[in-house]
Amino acid sequence: MQRVLNIETVKYINKTVKVCGWVNSIRSHGKIIFFDLRDRSGLVQIVFSPNPKLKVKNEKHAPYRTEGSGAGLKVYDLARTLRPEWVIEVIGTVKERPKGMINPKIGTGKVELQAENLKVFSEAKTLPFPIDTPGYEIREEIRLKYRYLDLRRERLLKNLEKRQLVIQFMRTFLQNEGFLEVETPILTKSTPEGARDYLVPSRLYPGKFYALPQSPQQYKQLLMVAGLEKYFQIARCLRDEDPRADRQPEHTQLDIEMSFVEKEALLDLIEGLYIALVKKLFPEKKITEIPFPKMMYKEAMKKYKTDKPDLRKDKKDQNELAFCFITDFPMFEWHSEPASAKATAGKWGAMHHPFTKPQTENSEEIKKNPEEILAEQYDFALNGNEIGGGSIRNTNPEVLIAVFEILGHKKDEIKKNFSHYFEAFSYGIPPHGGIALGIDRFLATILNEPNIREVIAFPKTGDSRDLMMGIPADVSKEQLKELHIKLSKN
Repeated sequence: MQRVLNIETVKYINKTVKVCGWVNSIRSHGKIIFFDLRDRSGLVQIVFSPNPKLKVKNEKHAPYRTEGSGAGLKVYDLARTLRPEWVIEVIGTVKERPKGMINPKIGTGKVELQAENLKVFSEAKTLPFPIDTPGYEIREEIRLKYRYLDLRRERLLKNLEKRQLVIQFMRTFLQNEGFLEVETPILTKSTPEGARDYLVPSRLYPGKFYALPQSPQQYKQLLMVAGLEKYFQIARCLRDEDPRADRQPEHTQLDIEMSFVEKEALLDLIEGLYIALVKKLFPEKKITEIPFPKMMYKEAMKKYKTDKPDLRKDKKDQNELAFCFITDFPMFEWHSEPASAKATAGKWGAMHHPFTKPQTENSEEIKKNPEEILAEQYDFALNGNEIGGGSIRNTNPEVLIAVFEILGHKKDEIKKNFSHYFEAFSYGIPPHGGIALGIDRFLATILNEPNIREVIAFPKTGDSRDLMMGIPADVSKEQLKELHIKLSKN
């Protein structure tokens, strides 16, 4: 007999079905035992009564044998031994619940399953915390240590379901707009783009390293050189950044790049995507203003003291969504702290990233007055959170070299690190631009979660540790030797 999901039992009244899942709760009323069985689709009530005709399917389950029992205990006797979170299979007849016993709070509240067969797949120890609450009251460290148990929580399951729906909607929307989804490499080259890279040593080429991608930035621009014109990807991005409460060493973004596009057209595409997404998946939400407001960085900083202003009319209204675009950022920002222990002064950094197009293509002007140069950069904010950022790209090699020189790199170093980039540009490159949209932060905001860890299946802590897997962790001396790595005593 094929298993059906709990929620599907409502379609099988007076028919025999098989359901599987976890024992959620147990109740006894006289000799009758009720318990709720939980699977991914929800709960269904199971009823056990002392009917001698019922049989047990798990004869090999030694703890449930009794003297002279032969084929095993009756279903009812076995049911009396069940405990919360045991994993079981039940075969029984679906019946309508008696009047007055209907539970409108669950999808199967009008039916119950009268058990005829019972099989125990596995037992479970007492859980380290309850899973029948939202979970906010539990210390996060223990929740993350036992994340596979925490994910049994209804709230987190719904968050992951919404995450899937959002990603599926984004894919369909962009495919209908003529975009092609392309996967880019996870093992790539370490280049000076901004944040620190995670490095991966090469076993086959001693002393050489791969890097994990901070973003698909170079690859997606090379796809524009290749003539794809409209690219997107649900991309994993990895950055070795200093710990922050609402930051992860790896995150997921919707990555988009387009050829022959101007800033306004690209922002219109993003606006259309999010309006349609909210209308379809979050109809209870209300967008504050359409079209989305646009303001220059200078205006936002002067008026709101931030480049991601919260434009909600009622900041206590959890169903209000205030999107806005911030444009015309400075091309560079001054980092007053020395970049290293050997440095004696601060340095210029890219406000977005070095591949952003400055609003002038005069390389001498850029080098002479970097503090005055604006960029073709735009950010996307929602309720005071940055949920995306992008730019029109710099396709002028001379200007790109000037930008990297301002960031403190020597011309020979630039040409060496980005030789593939400049080589590609020499074969003809269309004007292009793109944006990266943070899926984790968008979901946390629209689902009214306190941080992005609540919308990620297996997140790391704010200080980049995985308490469940116990990483970062040591590796064996043999592994280090194979990779030609020696560790310093410090």
